[in-house]
Amino acid sequence: MDFRLEFIPQPFELKIKHSEKLFLIGSCFTEQIGAKLSHHKFRTIENPNGILFNPLSITQSISSYISNKQYTEADLFFHNEIWGSWDHHTKFSSIHKAECLSKINHSQQQAHDFLQQTDWLLITLGSSFVYMLDKVRAVANCHKVPTDKFDKILLTAEQIMNELQIMIAELQVFNPGIKIIFTISPVRHLRDGFIENNRSKANLITAVHQLTEQCKAVYYFPAYELVIDDLRDYRFFAEDMVHPNYQATNYVWEKFIYACINEEAKLLMKEINSLKAAFHHKPFNPESNQHNTFLLTNFKKAEELKLKYNYLELEDLLSYFKSATK
Repeated sequence: MDFRLEFIPQPFELKIKHSEKLFLIGSCFTEQIGAKLSHHKFRTIENPNGILFNPLSITQSISSYISNKQYTEADLFFHNEIWGSWDHHTKFSSIHKAECLSKINHSQQQAHDFLQQTDWLLITLGSSFVYMLDKVRAVANCHKVPTDKFDKILLTAEQIMNELQIMIAELQVFNPGIKIIFTISPVRHLRDGFIENNRSKANLITAVHQLTEQCKAVYYFPAYELVIDDLRDYRFFAEDMVHPNYQATNYVWEKFIYACINEEAKLLMKEINSLKAAFHHKPFNPESNQHNTFLLTNFKKAEELKLKYNYLELEDLLSYFKSATK
């Protein structure tokens, strides 16, 4: 007897190769998937502005990467003796203005260079709610400034779609070969309220599906549906009952591999997993001949893999295993 309905996503027509670059931006769920891609030695960059939730902040950030915007003092604000940017996460903030600008502009340059060469852009939308400063500026982070300084608005599906259409048009001029994957974060924003969260997610889903129907280069991966409709149980959430837990994230990752990763890359991921396991192995006797042989064997495996796939970044593994050859 079945006690749940399993949701199997439709495989993409084009799938991600290990030789390709991936740019990830959006909610905290983006960083969880990004960490797994990085673990398997995919070439990635994630959230150059820090975590972003709403569509306006995401589209504005991508536009700034395309133009390679360099921030100045006029773009910063000073609050509680700390310099910060309304477009960035607090990890960029500093008590020193110059340090804040340096971190932001270094990240901007990296994002610009990577986006120009990237093959896949993975965007995870978290919420349709936007906090507006002075009624005109969408902020990516409120930086613990009192909420009465902001107006909270709910973007309609049409507004979201229009913003994303403009962003896609800019991207296709900047990087004509880019392919875009949209996901909706399964993290529930219950501070907005149960009903409000569902309205917010519904607007995101409606906008994204309209885009996928209009543009061949735009894909949808159902992370939201996998957690909310397939797993649909609080045992798959963290203690806050809002964020998917480790087990749920792994489940979504397995479905992502199935739907989005090509067959050669899947085989390569298994080889990399084996090397990573050897890398993290804790020997009983590090000075033993047996351990030196173990290191040398894995060094040769990593070396062969690097020769066969020269785009793989295996320097950390090669350096570690190479200690056996001294």
